[in-house]
Amino acid sequence: MKQKYIQKKVAVFDIDGTIFRSSLLRELLENLISAGVFPSRAKEYYAHAYINWLDRRGSYEQYLAGVIGAYERYIKGVQQHVVWDMAHHVMDFHQNRVYKFTRDLVRDLQKKGYYLLAISGSPFDIVDPFARNMGFDKVYGRLFEVDKSERFTGKILYEGMIDHKGQILKRAIAKERLTLKDSIGVGDTDSDISFLKLVDRPIAFNPNIKLYSYAKKKKWDIVVERKDVTYTP
Repeated sequence: MKQKYIQKKVAVFDIDGTIFRSSLLRELLENLISAGVFPSRAKEYYAHAYINWLDRRGSYEQYLAGVIGAYERYIKGVQQHVVWDMAHHVMDFHQNRVYKFTRDLVRDLQKKGYYLLAISGSPFDIVDPFARNMGFDKVYGRLFEVDKSERFTGKILYEGMIDHKGQILKRAIAKERLTLKDSIGVGDTDSDISFLKLVDRPIAFNPNIKLYSYAKKKKWDIVVERKDVTYTP
C-alpha cells in the first residue's frame, strides 16, 4: 500500500526590501568594515553609487551592485566563523527592523500551516539566521565556498542559480512535496517576477518601477507601506 503524502501550501518571500527594511548584505558588509575584517577601502566600490541613489541620480540596483562587488572582492581568505559571528550580531541588532505588512503576513501564514520559503540574493550566512528566526522552513541565499581550513575562497557556488528564483521555487516544490494551490508570493523588484508568476496570489510589495509596471499589467496585488500606513495604489 502506497503511503499518502499531504502536500503543504507554500508561501515564498524575498527578504531584502520585502521583509527587512534594508539590505542584509549591506548591513553585514558595513559591520565587517567597521570591525576591520574588510579594509575601509571596500567602501570605494559603492560610495559614489550610494550618494547618487540618495540624490535620486542613480538607481538602488546600481548601488547594490557596488555592495555586492565589495563583498565578493574582500570575502576571500576570511574565516567562516568570523562572518557567522558578525551575521548573528547584525541579526540580533536588526531583527525587528522589518515591514509590518510582511511581518504580520508571515505570522498569519505560519499559523495557517503554510510552508515558508525565503529566497534572497544576500549571502546565505546572513539570510539563514535572519529568516530562521522569523520561522521560515527553508532558506536560499547566495552561497560562498569555504575551503578545508574553513576560509572563504571567494568563489560563489552554483553561481547564477540564485538569480533564477522561479527555478528555485520549482525545485523546492518537488523536493519538499509542496503544492502551488493557494500559494502566495511576495517580492519587491523585477528579479522576483520569475517566482511571482508561479504562485496563485502574487504580491508586489513596495515595488520598483519594473515590477510595478509588470504587476499592473498582470493585475497582481500591489501593496505599499510608508511610515505607519499600508495601502494599495
